[in-house]
Amino acid sequence: MKPKIFIDGEHGTTGLQIRARLADRNDIDVLSIPVERRKDPEARADFLRTADIAILCLPDDAARESVALIGDADTRVIDASTAHRVAAGWAYGFPEMDREQAKTIAAAKLVANPGCWPQGPIATLRPLVKAGLVPAGFPITMNGISGYSGGGRQMVEDYEAKGDGAPDYLPYGLTFQHKHVPEFRLYAGLSRDPMMQPVVGNFAQGMVTAVPLQLAALNHVPTGAELHAAIADHYAGLEHSVVEVAPYEAIERTPELNPETYNNTNRMRLHVFANDKKAQALLVAVYDNLGKGASGAAVQNMDIMLGT
Repeated sequence: MKPKIFIDGEHGTTGLQIRARLADRNDIDVLSIPVERRKDPEARADFLRTADIAILCLPDDAARESVALIGDADTRVIDASTAHRVAAGWAYGFPEMDREQAKTIAAAKLVANPGCWPQGPIATLRPLVKAGLVPAGFPITMNGISGYSGGGRQMVEDYEAKGDGAPDYLPYGLTFQHKHVPEFRLYAGLSRDPMMQPVVGNFAQGMVTAVPLQLAALNHVPTGAELHAAIADHYAGLEHSVVEVAPYEAIERTPELNPETYNNTNRMRLHVFANDKKAQALLVAVYDNLGKGASGAAVQNMDIMLGT
């Protein structure tokens, strides 16, 4: 019997993307609740409890409600909301985070899909913190730019309605209370809150995240080559990995840092740039905020949980 997959919230940005990614799959059965019953708790509970895996593409409170509706059923869950990303008992759905993380996800009943913004910084920083090259208490800043689809349906509608009048560059999170900070701090292995400075650009999807490092503040100042080697070693030979590390090069610019480079793929590519004389480095990740940053990651986690 084919595994039954239910996307709770299939008509939102993430849900629609997941649905599209599963459209040609004949190894699973995708359950779909009738539109007129989407907000009926009894109908949702029935679909949630019938599924082998439920993928929650909902606001945080609605995601918590769905988990409660599942109750003691055997349904396994992938939650794409923020609700459970740092919650006890939930596996973090970033298979490349550690060498055993894919196995943890494969065995888990509850998986919290990562947020798009933290994944790139976690991907570059975590290996360096674990290797002792960057202390857990080091002050970290992350900046970057994402397509407007990362803001959900309302932002998509706002941007598309404004047309040429939509802002090309829109910083936000200026109170520094971004919802992704706890997730970023925990899984990057940091002991203090990082500072996030996210930006929305006037393009639909894709993103670049960047972590600048003022290495001169460290007692031991690693070289750019050492940083790159630690990151490359972390991702070498990882099972289920869609993360790759670019060669270490001294270059002024590269077209690969276009945020739309990997749109409609599940790829994530990491870069290390450094000036050893200045003791400065920049850690960059390029990926699709709707791919590895959301829907693609959910499907990747689903496949790991199904053993496919």
